Amino acid sequence: MPAKAKVTKNDLVVVLAGKDVGKRARVLEVKPSEGKVLVEGVAVVQRHTRRNAQRSNVGGIIEREAMIDISNVQVVCPSCGAPTRVAIKILEDGTRKRQCKKCSAIIERR
Repeated sequence: MPAKAKVTKNDLVVVLAGKDVGKRARVLEVKPSEGKVLVEGVAVVQRHTRRNAQRSNVGGIIEREAMIDISNVQVVCPSCGAPTRVAIKILEDGTRKRQCKKCSAIIERR
């Protein structure tokens, strides 16, 4: 069973590897079972589609984002603004919150 992803939808992340290294963008989708994330404007690929009248598809070349490995992104802390690793902090009431390893601030879900 894969580990639980510490990156969630709508997080601001920085890309660590690949052709878009250094870009900061928002996470659109997370697939923790596959270890992949979909990041806005990162890993854009071209898809050649054929015209299909039944689906009202005009066809042509469509650009869309591809999934990248979750290990190639790092969460940007909203309070200190730096890319950071994420810790899991268990509060007194038993809830689990994500915590910045650099400034120890709680990273809330957006």
